Amino acid sequence: MCAEYATFGLAPAMRAGGVLANGDYQVHRDFTDFIVDGRPLLFQLSDLDAVSPLASDVPPAIFTTHVRRLLLEAEPPLPEGRFVIYGCPECESLECGAVTAVIERDPENAEDYIWRDFAWQTQEEVDLERDGYHGIGPFRFRGEGYRSELGRLLAAPEPALPRRVLLIGARVAVLAKLAAALRTIGIGAEITQDASAVPTEELRTYGAVAFGRAVTDTQRALVREAFERTGADVAYVEGLAPIIPILVAQIEDALDRSPVEQRRLTRLVAADGEAGVEVTSTCRVQLTGYRLDRLYRTHTHELFDDVLEAGRHRIALDAKAVKGESYIVARTTDSVLVAPMVR
Repeated sequence: MCAEYATFGLAPAMRAGGVLANGDYQVHRDFTDFIVDGRPLLFQLSDLDAVSPLASDVPPAIFTTHVRRLLLEAEPPLPEGRFVIYGCPECESLECGAVTAVIERDPENAEDYIWRDFAWQTQEEVDLERDGYHGIGPFRFRGEGYRSELGRLLAAPEPALPRRVLLIGARVAVLAKLAAALRTIGIGAEITQDASAVPTEELRTYGAVAFGRAVTDTQRALVREAFERTGADVAYVEGLAPIIPILVAQIEDALDRSPVEQRRLTRLVAADGEAGVEVTSTCRVQLTGYRLDRLYRTHTHELFDDVLEAGRHRIALDAKAVKGESYIVARTTDSVLVAPMVR
């Protein structure tokens, strides 16, 4: 078995929701990711759109069962001692595919845990030769640290971060469409013009406040004061344009509380017809352009969709797609960033 120990940890993570270029919706999911040797395990298993079983919207009893399974205090859900490590973010069906692994006690030291034989699984039985993640693991974790990390989730579960957004702006039609889009992807949204009239307890349920471009500095200051009085940890979003996919992407970015160093997408700049992108691991990156013409009609352009290696990249964009007032949305499975095109 493996001789060296790997470190085990947990960290908040997010599957970014959004309104996609083709009009489809992608559901937002918050979950707890596994950190192995200081790096999200998900990043080591290729560019998967998946979440761990430790999702914030899982009912408490089911969440507890998932934790106890990882501690080997409950039976594995699959034959041959296999456990689901990551699954479909839209449902829990094995047919959609899941990353599974054998979790067992170390035969050399029963206090320690071993994760081995990682595989992509779509049915009850798995063919390791065909579907195994060769070169990943086995990982050997010290029992004390492993139990301590997972035990925190049982002893004092951290409250889920608020997934509600307060929308403030002058264009009611835009706000209504934005609220509908956010609710569709799993984020609560309400509209108001006066946050001072909102009860304190309700203000604490918001994770972000989004301001429209027409909101005055005085109005913004009053809203901030109302939230500061509650002591709520809220993110503020300055709406770039009355374009629903852009506003949703900005709000998704604001709601992302995962450590920056544990995200795939960490930087986006757009200037002079180029986009500058930085990713921390090899992953698929999609760039979408949104342009407002003189009549304030929105034009959408899919500009880039490819796998990039870790590092910084400069990507030339279609000049016609980014002329005038235009914006770029960069998306990976876990992160989304927005930048205006600067000239």
